[in-house]
Amino acid sequence: MNFAQLLPWAVFAAFACGAWGLMNFLSSRKSRADERLDELRNPLLRKGGEEGHEAGVGASMMEKAAPALSKALQPKSELEQSKLKVSLANAGFSSPHASEWYLAIKFASLIAGLIGGTSLGLAHWGMTQSGLFAAVIGGGLGFYLPVLVLAFLKKARQDRIFLSLPDALDLLVVCVEAGLGLDAGMRRVSEELADTARDLCSEFALCNFQLQVGRNRREVLHDLGVRSGVDDLKALAAILIQADRFGSSVAQALRVQSDTMRVKRSQLAEERAQKTAVKLIFPLVLFIFPGIFVVLVGPAAISMINNLLNVH
Repeated sequence: MNFAQLLPWAVFAAFACGAWGLMNFLSSRKSRADERLDELRNPLLRKGGEEGHEAGVGASMMEKAAPALSKALQPKSELEQSKLKVSLANAGFSSPHASEWYLAIKFASLIAGLIGGTSLGLAHWGMTQSGLFAAVIGGGLGFYLPVLVLAFLKKARQDRIFLSLPDALDLLVVCVEAGLGLDAGMRRVSEELADTARDLCSEFALCNFQLQVGRNRREVLHDLGVRSGVDDLKALAAILIQADRFGSSVAQALRVQSDTMRVKRSQLAEERAQKTAVKLIFPLVLFIFPGIFVVLVGPAAISMINNLLNVH
């Protein structure tokens, strides 16, 4: 069976899926009274008029489809589920439904990769081994693309938290030494550095909110280190837990940790500066040296060729 024979069936399947999706969308439309009640419960739906309404409809449709799409990829054990939640929290997705949304996106990306790889394989090689291999490659790329994106977001967020942590600790030391408590100091830091250190300030704001609702401080600080995934923030959480347990000075512990992190950041900058000379070898050899060689040797080579032609 070649591509020309499969094309009518593919078009029929596409139209059938489109009609089914349109019927589900129209049947799930709420009345205006229900929509206004939803707007009263969720103020975000009132922003932007029709734009907010369309965003709310899209979010509700995604919420309905996410459990069904993520069911096939749900982790079997609690350990795997906790690892997935920690990875998503490290990337900044700490919502209760973040794992379902991630698995739903992963499953949809897998299906899209399979469809794209199968279409490309049938168009170029037909029902052959190369066509099946293209479908497998497309499915693999679609399956692992969300994993790579999540790893990239996780690494970028951890780097931002690591670079902004010493400045935040210095400000927290000033607040604590001025007479504020740890809770008030974290609130002040999250307000002052909201524009320059958004990720770290959001973590501090979440910790402050959990402390205000009555959660144990040790659990809140421990979750702060686990949720961020940054080793220095985990060490800071352990130091604050120890200071709270033994009644030692919180300001002194914060000052020592801030100095340690500042030295570590300067050492990291020096290490990157030392690596620059080695990294410059490759562009020098590949792009700059050939141009210099042509400029220096080119005129001499042209003169030698002209002299040889004149002799002959």
